Amino acid sequence: MPQITFIDHTGEKRSVAGDTGATVMEAAVKNGIPGIVAECGGACACATCHVYVDESWTGIVGEPSHMEEDMLDFAFDVRPNSRLSCQIKITDAMDGLSVTTPERQG
Repeated sequence: MPQITFIDHTGEKRSVAGDTGATVMEAAVKNGIPGIVAECGGACACATCHVYVDESWTGIVGEPSHMEEDMLDFAFDVRPNSRLSCQIKITDAMDGLSVTTPERQG
């Protein structure tokens, strides 16, 4: 199981195991990660699972789809490395992935 580190806006780190094939949002919700609200349950219909992907991981995580980019318009403090965690499928290559949650969602 790949390990994913969630860093909140204060710098507190929490590492959890994520199931390959699940999403980063699902791993966050399953493990009670603060800062991931996930109001739509992963349907890419809100922006409450917004994260910043550590820049060293952006190539592995990939680019957002057009639909995801549209939803990011509703997110707080969007940056070039912003993603919706519900749209990031966990692969074995993501072991060690690090994401940061914004100060607030949507």
